[in-house]
Amino acid sequence: MWRGGRLPRIRRHERTPPAIDKLDRAILRRLQDNGRETYDVIGEQVGLSPSAVLRRAKRLEECGVIDRYVALVRPEAVGLGLTAYLNVRLEKHTESHKRNPMDLFRASVQTWPEVVECAALTGEMDYLLRVVVADMAHYSRFIMDTLLKHPSVQDCKTSFVLDRVKATTAVPV
Repeated sequence: MWRGGRLPRIRRHERTPPAIDKLDRAILRRLQDNGRETYDVIGEQVGLSPSAVLRRAKRLEECGVIDRYVALVRPEAVGLGLTAYLNVRLEKHTESHKRNPMDLFRASVQTWPEVVECAALTGEMDYLLRVVVADMAHYSRFIMDTLLKHPSVQDCKTSFVLDRVKATTAVPV
């Protein structure tokens, strides 16, 4: 049995999900709504003492249910007024001495600041990128100078966001 003040850091894929009860879910909903809410206020809302809320929140952090706390920045407020979704198809066949095209693409996408989300997909296309840029000129530079010059990229199709109908980071707990 491990003894100490904090559990050792475990890689996300090694964590086993804890049993989450009704109170844990209530705490998670409130933290997703406002990650800076005090444990006093959350405790009042869910019917627990602040110290009980703190213990539960720490347990949820340590076991990986709560991944991290962040500030959500409105892209438009920092001059990033254009959002695009790009479906990307990678080359399927590669010379044997080259790296796997998917590995090469995954490594590269981590370095592109315009890409704020990347998901591997089933179906005709391989990846879906959410790209946030200042304007059409910035988008064009990203496509022409970065994405389409990547050796693994075969094709991409873009859809531009006209209006955000719903945008949330909260998962339904």
